Amino acid sequence: MATVNNTVSSAADAAMATLSRKATDTKKADADTQGRFLTLLTAQLKNQDPMNPMDNAQVTSQLAQISTVDGIERLNTMLGQLMDGQQSSEAMQAASLVGRGVLIPGKGLTLGDSGALGGFSLDVPADKVTLHIKDSSGLEVSKVDLGSFDAGTHDFQWDGTTLDGSRAANGKYTVSIEASTADQAVTAEALQFGAVTSILRGAKSTDLQVGDLGIFKMSDVKQIV
Repeated sequence: MATVNNTVSSAADAAMATLSRKATDTKKADADTQGRFLTLLTAQLKNQDPMNPMDNAQVTSQLAQISTVDGIERLNTMLGQLMDGQQSSEAMQAASLVGRGVLIPGKGLTLGDSGALGGFSLDVPADKVTLHIKDSSGLEVSKVDLGSFDAGTHDFQWDGTTLDGSRAANGKYTVSIEASTADQAVTAEALQFGAVTSILRGAKSTDLQVGDLGIFKMSDVKQIV
């Protein structure tokens, strides 16, 4: 137990020393930049032509330049901190989705003993929404009239009943959505169901591994089931 504690303590000390060194180096770099500028400005003032000295406007202009550069550096640092904070918050939200079911863009539909779950999204309300379910060979095995829906994201369940009333075999199918209002076609996007198995934090975003469906962004999640 003492060995473990000593190892943890040593690792913590090393990490804190590294962080402290980075902070000191950053401050030193900022101070060096301003110091070099002031040194150059002082040398310029000392060596100026006495018959044609630098006027106050030029001095003020150069001082304003270093102030502007310093302000931009501080702004960049603050922006970086905000982005890091946002990514950390997004990672925490993504972690809470592990093991949860989600609806994401896709036409896949997996039929199991208890049925199949999928979804769709509508840009505008639709009087009629119909599912067209096909097998792996592209043959339509079922057609389901769901009724009317408001604009937004919706989920549906298919019990596996085929066109002839029999029960389809468990497995993978594809689904397309047909929607209309007053006999005018309405844009509809098919959504597939999957379970989040892990999260992947990249340099710019936090992504989700959704089973064998692939990697998706947080913004791809249309509904948490």
